[in-house]
Amino acid sequence: MPFAQEHTSSYYAATASRQTDYPRLKEDLRTDVCVIGAGFTGIATALTLAERGYEVCVVESNRVGWGASGRNGGQMIGGISGEARIVEKDPGLERLVWDMRWAGNDIIRERVSTYGIECDLKHGYADVAIKPRHVRDLEKWAKDLERHEFPFDYSLLNASQTRDVLGTDAYIGALINMGNGHLHPLNLCLGEARAAETLGVRIFEQSAALKIDHGEAARVSTAEGSVTADFVVVAGNAYLSFDKRLRRRVFPVRSYIIATEPLDDERLDVINPHDLAVCDPNYVIEYYRLSADKRMLFGGRVNYFGEDQGRIAGALKPRMCRIYPSLAELDVDYAWGGTIAVPINRVPQIGRIAPNVYYSMGYSGHGVNVTHVAADVLADAIAGTLERFDVFARMRSLPIPGVIHFGNALVALGVMYYRLKDRL
Repeated sequence: MPFAQEHTSSYYAATASRQTDYPRLKEDLRTDVCVIGAGFTGIATALTLAERGYEVCVVESNRVGWGASGRNGGQMIGGISGEARIVEKDPGLERLVWDMRWAGNDIIRERVSTYGIECDLKHGYADVAIKPRHVRDLEKWAKDLERHEFPFDYSLLNASQTRDVLGTDAYIGALINMGNGHLHPLNLCLGEARAAETLGVRIFEQSAALKIDHGEAARVSTAEGSVTADFVVVAGNAYLSFDKRLRRRVFPVRSYIIATEPLDDERLDVINPHDLAVCDPNYVIEYYRLSADKRMLFGGRVNYFGEDQGRIAGALKPRMCRIYPSLAELDVDYAWGGTIAVPINRVPQIGRIAPNVYYSMGYSGHGVNVTHVAADVLADAIAGTLERFDVFARMRSLPIPGVIHFGNALVALGVMYYRLKDRL
């Protein structure tokens, strides 16, 4: 099998709970729902539908969790990108949007418990402040948590408290939220796939969808077979290849992560001793956390679009060491990247391209949580309940001219622009 069809050389792939080997689709099937894509959106949707009694088939171009779902920072963060735009358009949706912003975390916690998924789930997350305006934002967010009677512990920290909790002088404040957390994303996706399989979901790998023939029942064709279904869910996100209309809705943005060798006990006593996930407030963000075996996983966006591990480490390690200088002597054992989808309006793109063909994409880096919300929204829509689906369907992003052919160049310019904004 070509190497490109296997997982990227990441820490997650090296510590995956299992190696999937689902068959190719080599027959013509009939089912209730065909899901295209076996990342978080596709697998979570398939599992949700199976839990509700639907017969579901999933077709995947590569492996389960091959794309961003198996490569991301593993940060389980509440919130929906662009949610302020949704509420601004219709203030009456404020409570519904607030509930949705945390729903994905709840779904993940429930599934980890229900299906015994081993994915290193850990609670605790820190939004950090670099400038005084960031502190003001954190104070506002804390008031929002109080106003909505948030059920998990949270606390605002000043600069001294932040230094004690995170072991760095890089920040002047933080908001700790125990309703958020972090996990091994590939193992979560693999665990949900196994759970879906136990409920009768059929999964086919190395079976790229080539086209959809629309009709009262839609037909999804692959190179060697097909699936005819009452409903289709397109869940390819940034790796979607066969539908140019959807590809034009999002920028393909690359994000990269490095994993150091494991930290020793002396460093762990100082560096992030509470084992929190951390994310800064910049446009060109940096995020990090400790793995289950106590490696520093440090990620961010850079103006590079390849897979060379040396270049990735060369770009990210200095940024990590600005925050934690004592990590400079540690080796980087893994370095990898992945592509996320970012719409112009930053709102997740959930809609349909035909009466019975739905899609969901464009999570702008909030995918761990929002994909699971989207799965619930899509399952509701297929069952005929459209309240939450319509919230997103009304927020359709405009197509981006030239993004298919010049996406990398456009993103590179965007990163330069937002880095300048971060410095202001």
